[in-house]
Amino acid sequence: MFGIVRPCVHRLGEGLKAEWMAHLCGLCLALRGDHGQFARIVTNYDGLLISVLTEAQAGRGAGVTVTAGRKGSGGRRTAGPCPLRGMRTASVAQGEGARLAAAVSLVLASAKLRDHIADGDGLLARRPMAAAARRVAANWGGAGARTGAGVGFDTAVLVDAVDRQPGIETLAGPGTPVLTVTEPTETATAAAFAHTAHLAGRPANAAPLAEAGRLFGRLAHLLDAVEDQAADAAAGAWNPLTATGTSRTEARRLADDALRGIRLALRETEFSDGRLAHLLLAHELRRSVDRAFGTESCGHTVDAGQAAFGPPQGPYAPQGPQSPMPGNPYGDPGGNPFGGEPPRPDKRGFWAGCAAALGLCCTCRVCCADEFEGPWSRKKREGWCGDCDCGDCDCSCCEICNCCNCCECLSCCDC
Repeated sequence: MFGIVRPCVHRLGEGLKAEWMAHLCGLCLALRGDHGQFARIVTNYDGLLISVLTEAQAGRGAGVTVTAGRKGSGGRRTAGPCPLRGMRTASVAQGEGARLAAAVSLVLASAKLRDHIADGDGLLARRPMAAAARRVAANWGGAGARTGAGVGFDTAVLVDAVDRQPGIETLAGPGTPVLTVTEPTETATAAAFAHTAHLAGRPANAAPLAEAGRLFGRLAHLLDAVEDQAADAAAGAWNPLTATGTSRTEARRLADDALRGIRLALRETEFSDGRLAHLLLAHELRRSVDRAFGTESCGHTVDAGQAAFGPPQGPYAPQGPQSPMPGNPYGDPGGNPFGGEPPRPDKRGFWAGCAAALGLCCTCRVCCADEFEGPWSRKKREGWCGDCDCGDCDCSCCEICNCCNCCECLSCCDC
């Protein structure tokens, strides 16, 4: 799974957690139903926002619940057992919102794969693997276009944005506004967000949702650049911030402005039930920005005297040798002076990551493990149902409560 909006399920509460999982499973099953099992690999957290926005505007009454495995016109259906749900059935989102999310995910995944091929990443530097990857990318792009056409969305706007991006990056240099580089992404996400208003039968929402989508695309591009800047510098790869000479301070200012703009756009959007959409786009998106810039963790706060990264500070700092092992005063056999596991090796290539992702899915580690290794990045990830350091959060006033320090409540939220 990938995407910038990755909510901790412990913050959602049981009700909104079930809603979020319904859209995630709905996107996954829409991909499988229309395009086969392998297409499920392009499921991503940000794509399900399309499904969330559609249902938030249309309401749950827009469809019917039907028996396992049968499709209805919209709303929810009961899906059969799945290993990622512990072989339990579940109510999942279906209909045009899920299909639009699937179309967008396929087209963008196709573009990302073509980008990896052009860069010659990993095994894709070999001609046979590159040829096979091109076929996969073409199939995904065509499948996304067909699915988009089925819900009245022309994916050409997404393809055009992707095709324009390399040319813009080639011309970008010191002094070029970084927003010039983010424009294609903004245009693509604006079109996808706006189309949810037409699917939901609320055309008046198209303008504010287009603005929210434009700013969301800006954030997605900026956060990706911030998170990858060090790795790109080490690899000699192109990075928007480095190429345009944009400082992290300026990137943070632009990100904060985008967050404010999204909240204002959501205020102008008419929802039947906008709780989940508001939570994801107003609150969890802010946490994504904090996470990218290293200013906040899942624990919600960083103590004033404690650094966001590195060894524990204050009374919990290492006080002395814990092991007679030479050259390793804290007893870590991996050689890490701060303890814990040894440094991870480099990222996996695309196909190796695909194999790892399938293994994670088949063994249910994505769902059930407290932590697992990201299939491509090899970074530690949190299992959907694993523990997190949300602290002793016990809010009884509502599912998401701003009345305590660790959650946020829509009834007392001023945004």
